[in-house]
Amino acid sequence: MLSPTSKMEEQSSFVVVTQSQPLRSFFLAQSTLRALAAACTLASLCVMVTSKESVLVFEIHLEARYNYASACRYLMGVNSVVFGFSLLSLAFLCRLQWSKPNSKHYFFLFLHDLVITALMMSGCSAASAIGYVGRYGEERIGWFSVCEHVAKFCSRMLVALILSSLAFFCYFTLSITSARKLSLLPGN
Repeated sequence: MLSPTSKMEEQSSFVVVTQSQPLRSFFLAQSTLRALAAACTLASLCVMVTSKESVLVFEIHLEARYNYASACRYLMGVNSVVFGFSLLSLAFLCRLQWSKPNSKHYFFLFLHDLVITALMMSGCSAASAIGYVGRYGEERIGWFSVCEHVAKFCSRMLVALILSSLAFFCYFTLSITSARKLSLLPGN
């Protein structure tokens, strides 16, 4: 027969097990998404830096590089910042996993994710706008498509933009999960 204290210990250990499993899955999901975002931004950086093409069009030498467009330079800077902060937040998350986190820690994690999401959205939007004009032109203004002539460059920049967009969606998901975790804390 169980004594009242052993019954209480059994119940408290059950509570600890059920509470640690969602916390463990939260940290696993957060770590995976942050690592994926860091990998996507690093890959995007590598693709953008190595994308260049030179062609002759009607005896005119045309060269395309990412740093010729301010929107692409901006995306490059955004990817660099997001890569660095992804690694820092991953280290913070690992430290948080082994300590006793409180609502202040989760709030800072949510705030970080929200700011990075907005930054990624602005970088992807700027590069998408200039990419659209590069691919399709804007005939009403007299801007013609350049991707007909530098297709390899445009394809590589599209790959870089897709990778950056994947990082954006990772951080968007992180923002949602961080907000949800913050709302489920006791006292909220």
